[in-house]
Amino acid sequence: MDEIKGIHHVTAITSSAEKIYDFFTTILSLRLVKKTVNQDDIQTYHLFFADDKGSAGTDMTFFDFPGIPQGTKGTNDISKTSLRVPSDAALEYWVKRFDKYGVSHHGIKEQFGTKTLSFEDFDEQQYQLISDENNKGIGTGIPWHKGPVPDEFAITGLGPIFVRIENFNFLKEVLEKVLHFKEIAQEDAFHLFEVGTGGNGAQMIVEHNEDLSQAQQGYGSVHHMAFRVEDRAALDKWIDRMAQFRFPTSGYVDRFYFESLYARIAPGILFEFATDGPGFIDDEEDYETLGETLALPPAFRNKRAEIERLVRPIDTVRSNKKFEKEYL
Repeated sequence: MDEIKGIHHVTAITSSAEKIYDFFTTILSLRLVKKTVNQDDIQTYHLFFADDKGSAGTDMTFFDFPGIPQGTKGTNDISKTSLRVPSDAALEYWVKRFDKYGVSHHGIKEQFGTKTLSFEDFDEQQYQLISDENNKGIGTGIPWHKGPVPDEFAITGLGPIFVRIENFNFLKEVLEKVLHFKEIAQEDAFHLFEVGTGGNGAQMIVEHNEDLSQAQQGYGSVHHMAFRVEDRAALDKWIDRMAQFRFPTSGYVDRFYFESLYARIAPGILFEFATDGPGFIDDEEDYETLGETLALPPAFRNKRAEIERLVRPIDTVRSNKKFEKEYL
């Protein structure tokens, strides 16, 4: 019960909250389950896109830091995020969908025996769809039923997170000896690690790369990756364990929607432990209206007027609108 269960969320940086909302909602058919602010920088939106109910292991989140430059690709970086789809046939659907909407992609390919479809958004943020056709391991979420993509093709959760690293041996030792990952396969410079019960939702793909220069964070890059732990008791054990290995950490952090610990496990690689609960359905929003209002954790609600002056309004109301399912 104290082990890492799988991927919790990935947080990236966007140049535009409005554009990423449209991209994830209209094209990727993921549900905005929380529109809030960065709790460490209240002038910055923090948008959470996930499955139908905002389940742990399904959300990709975004900051839109004002005035930040575009990130540069390189080594020592969280380089790509995977999103799970139900089958190989779903990837064929997504090729047609990306062609229809002008999304840059690289066609269906195979890595570690699994079919994938790599693509990027308007910021050159790197993603891939990964097929769950033959997947075994930790479960996934459920499609956003009211989204535009038919349920049988829809994205249901997060898959393997890609990390590009210069000192591979160091990161391998951290993953295996500290975090209890196991290396299960290798293809050229890419090494497949998994944790817990394994499968697409509990994997990391590490690329050993000593040739590229140091990546620089900015819009179009990933800020951090988060992995699931059961509850506060499990989180406290990881707080103690990371201290024993002398990793610099944030200490315990209460994000209201989940509880966290942040640790820099390698240069450029910020790792978060996050609890499965309490979740995004709370006293401010019910299931039907998730993501439609500017939601604030209790500690920030006395600053609502100030925060609303700092962040521009974005229309994210969807409960009174209907998407037609797009069969292509």
